[in-house]
Amino acid sequence: MSRSVLVTGGNRGIGLAIARSLVDAGDKVAITFRSGEPPQELVERGVLAVRCDITEPEQVEQAYKEIEEKHGKVEVLVANAGITRDQLLLRMSEEDFAAVLDTNLTGTFRMVKRASKGMLRARAGRIVLISSVVGLMGQAGQANYAASKAGLVGFARSLARELGSRGITCNVVAPGFVDTDMTRVLSDEQRAGIVAQVPLGRYARPDEIAAAVRFLASEEAAYITGAVIPVDGGLGMGH
Repeated sequence: MSRSVLVTGGNRGIGLAIARSLVDAGDKVAITFRSGEPPQELVERGVLAVRCDITEPEQVEQAYKEIEEKHGKVEVLVANAGITRDQLLLRMSEEDFAAVLDTNLTGTFRMVKRASKGMLRARAGRIVLISSVVGLMGQAGQANYAASKAGLVGFARSLARELGSRGITCNVVAPGFVDTDMTRVLSDEQRAGIVAQVPLGRYARPDEIAAAVRFLASEEAAYITGAVIPVDGGLGMGH
């Protein structure tokens, strides 16, 4: 059955891989993007691309109205959109701390709250939040990012308890270091230092993160909720 799926931040990196995977599964996929243009390959495959800044409640509401008009109520939400503004604590401004929390955590709250209305009426739904291994084990210079990603775990587990009786699951995928545009800007020395910490000895591919999301969004995962699935090559073991 073709479901109405929404992937936030689906225009690049992990979000793009997730959107591709769910299109391949036969779903009607919509993505949000904040800037630039949506990938032509997705547009050609019938993906609905909606410009939306998830820090703006009015834009969130408008995005949902457009998606519902064209695809119906959102049945699967993948909250992937996020930003980083890395800096050591004593140099981190309140603006940079607040901006990361507003996008990564509060923005996710906005998207989930709006999607849950239709899911509650349907007594069914899948919510998958994209966190990070950094949210579980921490990282120097990323106090704001780690706090936002750790917050998603408590948020998801609270929703799992709150919404479970209505047939709605809420789970978290926690990627490790993934080979995307965001990590390719690192120097060879920085990349080598990261890989040295990963038991599997390499970066993840975006499609490996997408595979975990696709499973959690599937019927096969109907009895999984409140889970945190690490896809990190073993980097975060024990957290």
